[in-house]
Amino acid sequence: MTEYFEVHERDGAARRAELRLSEPVTTPALVDDVVADAGSLWPGERELPEGDESTLTILPHRGLPAGTADEVQDSFKVDYPEVEFPNAVVVSTDTAEDYGADVYVLSDAQGSVGHGKGMKDAILTVKDAVPDDTGLYLSGVATPRNVAVLAYAGVDLFDETKARAKGLQGEYLTTDDRYFLEDLDELPCSCPACQVTREEFDRAACAEHNVNALAAELSRVRRRIRDGRLRDYIEGQARQDQWLTALFRELDQQYGYLEKRTPLYREADLDATTEDTLKRVEIQRFADRITARYTNRFDGHPLVLVPCSARKPYSESQSHRQYMEAVNFRGHMVSMTSPIGVVPQELETTYPAQHYDSVVTGSWTAGELEFVTEVLRRYLQRNDYPRVIAHLPEDYRPIVEAVEDDVDVDIEYTVEDHPTTSASLSNLRDALSGELKYSKREREHNTVRAIADYQFGDGAGDSVFGDFQTTSRYPKIQVRDPDGTQLATQVPNYGTLSLTLEGAKRWDDSDVPTKRVEIDGFVPHGSVLAPGVIDADEDIRVGDEVVIEGPRAFGIGRAQMHGEAMVESTRGEASSVRHVEEK
Repeated sequence: MTEYFEVHERDGAARRAELRLSEPVTTPALVDDVVADAGSLWPGERELPEGDESTLTILPHRGLPAGTADEVQDSFKVDYPEVEFPNAVVVSTDTAEDYGADVYVLSDAQGSVGHGKGMKDAILTVKDAVPDDTGLYLSGVATPRNVAVLAYAGVDLFDETKARAKGLQGEYLTTDDRYFLEDLDELPCSCPACQVTREEFDRAACAEHNVNALAAELSRVRRRIRDGRLRDYIEGQARQDQWLTALFRELDQQYGYLEKRTPLYREADLDATTEDTLKRVEIQRFADRITARYTNRFDGHPLVLVPCSARKPYSESQSHRQYMEAVNFRGHMVSMTSPIGVVPQELETTYPAQHYDSVVTGSWTAGELEFVTEVLRRYLQRNDYPRVIAHLPEDYRPIVEAVEDDVDVDIEYTVEDHPTTSASLSNLRDALSGELKYSKREREHNTVRAIADYQFGDGAGDSVFGDFQTTSRYPKIQVRDPDGTQLATQVPNYGTLSLTLEGAKRWDDSDVPTKRVEIDGFVPHGSVLAPGVIDADEDIRVGDEVVIEGPRAFGIGRAQMHGEAMVESTRGEASSVRHVEEK
């Protein structure tokens, strides 16, 4: 049972956690000063240390380097005892399993340094073998340049061994490069070790600088995790070394690993600065849900494709107000954008549609063209429209033309020079001449149902909210049943629905699978802690609405861990509780 490691915040696989010693350590962190190594068993047997809460004790172990034969690993496997003090056990990629420890030290990690796929395989193998609420410690590998990417992969604890050794060898390390000390004519740093003349700066000072740079980088990583913006930083930092770029790209191929650990939404904006952004979980998840869950309910109305805007949500931009005035509720507006793909008007506030900022160059990259084209193709194949009006600038046109042969619908282009010129807007109005208008009530109802489909699953808009009325105004719509009982409220910050107890009961009674947290025999107030969870659906993600039920209570809340972590963890908040009733 994990007692001394507790995860507080998650940003994908990266975590800001607490190593719960007498003086707590916030991770990712260097732990040289708080680790006590009980020693290797290779020379002979060692006594089990007494341990205490001031240090993380590494239990007597046999380290196995990369490439150790399977029969050797099996023969010298250590059976670690259960202890009642903060402890770590040493495992290899092939021997990792749950020993009830607080931290797992990967003995063969150094063999994967410089090899992106090898490091990815090593980290994911251990993470899959041990409980979610335990720390992963890589010794002798951290440098200022690689530690951010390793933390992004899921590593929690590091030491200064490699950084200090490199300094004593005369290598001056930074977050983007390394220099031989004799080649430096000035010191490109202002840390305490560098506050001397170049002539006074020796190898001992170089080692101190390297450790300072490593500690500063970890501080930056912790801040990025807290802000939910580590990925933005990693997209640039991974470029500093070829093997880190390879590791980063290998991780992007592990969608299931990252998706499980990535929140459904966050307060931080998403910076789309490179093509790597297209691989982000948030982007792929949005595209998957739009093309597999969303259903157009503006029956009989044409689709109007428009370009995105810099201002979010789109409807608050000047250009989109002009489009909306020209369309005048006679067509269904869907925005095309990179890196999101396509955004129906009902989901313009749904994360990350109103939370991204992209680089505008006036042209699309090959990767952007391929991605947005595929999303549009899948969207049109799923949804039926009598015709499509493409009110798009010239650089968008190849995307639409690329899908014309794959969809059985007429496409009309209305832009002559720029979408907001008088001539183009007049063409748009003329193209919609004779179309009937849909009502504000229809738009609000379709918005509620579209969000429900996106959030809860295909068909949820009809199954959960089959008969309802709306009050308040978009984007803060309140959903009520025909008798006026509130079922849900639209959350404008994230474009999601926050359910009441009655809404949760509708969800529970519907044909759409419920995301359920089974708890022990108590009535929760404010939150459910992990020790109180009996079981949880594996597809729960951080931010999901979850039904909370036990022998004594029924409630609705928001997940603070993914489902697997709820079951495995022995500490931390599994879910907040918004409403609860005693049975």
